[in-house]
Amino acid sequence: MFSKRIIARLVVFFSFLLPALAQADATLLNVSYDVTREFYKDFNTSFIKYWKTKTGETVTINQSHGGSSKQARSVADGLEADIISMNQAPDIDILYERSKLIPKDWQKRLPHASSATNSTTVFLVRKGNPKNIRDWDDLIKPGISVVIPNPKTSGNGKYSYLAAWGYVIKKGGDDAKAKDFVTRLFKNVPVLDTGGRGATTTFAQRDIGDTLLTFENEVNLIKKELGDKFDVVYPSTSILAENPITVVDKFVKKHKTQTVAQAYVEYHFSEAGQEIAVHHYLRPTLDIVANKYKDRFKSIDLFSVDEVFGGWAKAQKTHFADGGVFDQIYQK
Repeated sequence: MFSKRIIARLVVFFSFLLPALAQADATLLNVSYDVTREFYKDFNTSFIKYWKTKTGETVTINQSHGGSSKQARSVADGLEADIISMNQAPDIDILYERSKLIPKDWQKRLPHASSATNSTTVFLVRKGNPKNIRDWDDLIKPGISVVIPNPKTSGNGKYSYLAAWGYVIKKGGDDAKAKDFVTRLFKNVPVLDTGGRGATTTFAQRDIGDTLLTFENEVNLIKKELGDKFDVVYPSTSILAENPITVVDKFVKKHKTQTVAQAYVEYHFSEAGQEIAVHHYLRPTLDIVANKYKDRFKSIDLFSVDEVFGGWAKAQKTHFADGGVFDQIYQK
């Protein structure tokens, strides 16, 4: 049997050890899409400070960025993300469909179908808009070069494609007219980068193209950094681009990061998180923040994927699956 002296020493030892264990460092991996790098630099810094103040725990947050569909497949195939933050629901759905990493009803776990922010597709043009690009019809004119990321690998590209298709439908056209319009549009696309940031580099740094189609938050950040070189054009109508997020249940359980990962996800919906989103030109969903900054975001006629395409599952199968409409129209 242990002597009283040994027991006393063990009690003292564990009294020092347990607080240290309770405040052990945590590490999270957030796998995200291509154009959120700057947003997450600020957001992660804010959350780390918040979590330290609340719990005393130091958390390290690692980021992975790339074309959204490519990123999502990496997680589904085994990249052990604690959080996945995408720009379209299908790129999170596949975590359930392929690998059962999350529940099927993951969108019901947070407000606004688990989308803390949204954006839309707009046009970035050269300073002074020398090609006089004003709306979607201008993009199919001869001699216009349009930069769009690949819809097969990029949510950014999918939204640009669907925005162009939906423009025709909203004007009263049918699917045949929309297909012809989008076919003509992609004949004016000189290169398909795998993600939105690659397309930005092609347009802004390699000086390829007359206009870049990308998210509102991306074009505003480019203009903020290189304002004298570019202008932003808002088309008459465009698509609502929602940005969903969720914890990856299987991996947070494995890593024992459920609590901090859930707090990280929920922080996106907080007033502090929404303020950071606005700073990076992401449209907030929290009313108090949206009302505060309503003059910052241009009012535009937006349509949803559900409204025009019958939901993401149908749009994905019809347009972006192998052999789908995009494969039929894009011949290079």
